[in-house]
Amino acid sequence: MQKLVRITTIPLSLEKLLEGQLTFMNRYYNVTAVSSEKNRLDKYGKDNSVSTYHVEMTRAITPGKDLRSLISLYQFLKKEKPLIVHTHTPKAGIIGMLASKLAGVPIRLHTVAGLPLLETSGAKRKILDFVEKMTYRMATRVYPNSFELKNICLQLGYAEENKFKVLGQGSSNGIDTNYFDPEKFTDIEKTELRSKLNIPESDFIYVFVGRLVKEKGINELVKSFEKVNSEFPETTLLLVGPFEQELDPVDEDVYKTIKSHKKIITTGYQTDVRPFFAISDVLTFPSYREGFPNVVMQANAMSLPVIVSDINGCNEIVSNGINGIIVPPKKKDNLREAMILLLEDRDLRMKVKINSRKLIQDKYERKQFWQILLKEYKELEAFHKHD
Repeated sequence: MQKLVRITTIPLSLEKLLEGQLTFMNRYYNVTAVSSEKNRLDKYGKDNSVSTYHVEMTRAITPGKDLRSLISLYQFLKKEKPLIVHTHTPKAGIIGMLASKLAGVPIRLHTVAGLPLLETSGAKRKILDFVEKMTYRMATRVYPNSFELKNICLQLGYAEENKFKVLGQGSSNGIDTNYFDPEKFTDIEKTELRSKLNIPESDFIYVFVGRLVKEKGINELVKSFEKVNSEFPETTLLLVGPFEQELDPVDEDVYKTIKSHKKIITTGYQTDVRPFFAISDVLTFPSYREGFPNVVMQANAMSLPVIVSDINGCNEIVSNGINGIIVPPKKKDNLREAMILLLEDRDLRMKVKINSRKLIQDKYERKQFWQILLKEYKELEAFHKHD
């Protein structure tokens, strides 16, 4: 059986972004997962029945550490001689593609699931643009996980069009709609969770799931909610996810509001977000940039209407007025209006709710995506044999 190496910067990406995928691929290839954080990676390997190899990587620009990561990965690939290396996330991308090229790996693939550099400027932006171009140059094929993201990569001149391919309808892993199913949660369970979180039974819940950082639109979301709540007191904002104040902090006044506002509830990081979707009425996701956001697909699969920014990924999953509402990014007034619209217009809310789950099942079912990716691997393998 041929060897397949999948690389992410941190194991969290293996757990969340690629959940189940490596175990599935292990039926067809000898799969090794490469990432940092050794203990967490080891646990991932045991839980998912795949081999692992630890390479310490950082998410920041750290030339010295990056060089050590590159050497370590190169030595591993030279020894293992995999047929395919497939990388995800920016740092794993550049180190993985460079090490693979140097080690003579024949099939080198990179998935682009969003471009953090779009929110940077100046010298740092120039460095990140150069890194992205280098990553794509070393890759034999690049998979933007949305059609709009492919267009952005082309506009930025990162590579020629023939190097890019969007798999299926987009996404990096699809959605398991058997897992994300609102029917799995009883009224009793939902009442208990509301009670545990001190959310009144009659409250309308806006939920956000993800990192509580500036680029996810948390500043705008909190300010919008404050106004909504002052007008409609029977509302709650539920924030499910961790702060990253050292990497991309929310404004100090917003951070204080989150901590002090009686109707803003934080849960910290959660391994299972489904119960929080189950008790909520609307997902509010005013992010500044995305690849192809799983959270939006998960919420829709849980029959939840969504409010999203008019950015790539989000505006491909969501059709305005069909399975959610699209608002301009960084505009808190538009966000507030959409929040009030879905609160007050029950008919619209019910229509969107009914459409949401079926749309995800039709376009983004996870097992369909795995088959599409497997077919891609097999075609590249066949092409390599003939080459």
